[in-house]
Amino acid sequence: MKTYSVAVIPGDGIGPEVVNESLKVLKAMEDVHGGLKFVTKEFDWNCSYYLKNGRMMPENGLEQLREHDVILFGAVGDPAVPDHVSVWELILPIRKQFEQYVNLRPVKLLRGLESPLRYKSHQDLDFVVVRENTEGEYSNSGGLTHEGTPYELAVQNNIFTRYGSERIIKYAYNLAAKRSKKRLTVATKSNAINYAMPFWDEIVKEVGTNYNVETQLYHIDALAAYFISRPEEFDVIVASNLFGDILSDLGAATVGGLGLTPSGNINPEKKYPSMFEPIHGSAPDIAGKGIANPIAQIWSISLMMDHLQMPELGELIVNAIEEVLENTAIKTPDLGGKNSTEDMGNAIVSQIYKLGL
Repeated sequence: MKTYSVAVIPGDGIGPEVVNESLKVLKAMEDVHGGLKFVTKEFDWNCSYYLKNGRMMPENGLEQLREHDVILFGAVGDPAVPDHVSVWELILPIRKQFEQYVNLRPVKLLRGLESPLRYKSHQDLDFVVVRENTEGEYSNSGGLTHEGTPYELAVQNNIFTRYGSERIIKYAYNLAAKRSKKRLTVATKSNAINYAMPFWDEIVKEVGTNYNVETQLYHIDALAAYFISRPEEFDVIVASNLFGDILSDLGAATVGGLGLTPSGNINPEKKYPSMFEPIHGSAPDIAGKGIANPIAQIWSISLMMDHLQMPELGELIVNAIEEVLENTAIKTPDLGGKNSTEDMGNAIVSQIYKLGL
């Protein structure tokens, strides 16, 4: 029996609702595999915790999480707490302290769905965005001065290190080398960001000499346009923290919305636990209504299975999701249906058993 410990942080808003459905999928993985056990421990760290305790997690929160093999995260954010507080005191410390330097975000048009890009097929929309996850534009460097005066000044520094840039670019090249197109697209903006981006581009060229992979460098503005006009060109895309964040959300929009796209915050060396989550937020406007789409959260379990070196289970989850979308009438409101979060979760679990047993 192989046992994995899973730290579960449901978070805010719709987070607990979609996480509950993903836990059903973890149980189905145990039943289908036979020799597998997931031991979960839930942590109530969210904006309500902050309002009671003045912090998003305990002082030893990271030490508690480090005891686990993986982390399952729902969503964070509530109107009662400023977003920069909830994000910078919970999810970003986890990403940074656990060296989850790979943010892996697949962009795939699932069977049974139609892209808002009506002229693009399922074959056209199937790529992955590899986002640098620990430095770049989301580095905690800068400050305010002369607050409250006409001379108030905000400084926000971007930090790009050779070490951080090399490791994410190498990861992206290794991933591209394993895929059929063997093509890597690199997001840059070296024509305007005249220090960090030429530095990034040069590292791409240095690392790329070690791989038999076609490499394309595009300025971020043109690349965003190509996501709409010619997404079929892409296979693996590597980008800095901010650029990867924006591109992957744009990619999600092309395949049906944020409720459909998962994310893995990966420490490839497995020195620390990796964290799996949807890319959508806490959606407080629909929290408690039972209508949130759980597909992105459930799909994040597929990424978790891949990380734990059980790709056959990861593939099973995606196949089950597609079976529900293609061959049943189950649809949550964001997909034009009237079914609940629980309806969708139960339907996917049912397909997992049907396909896997």
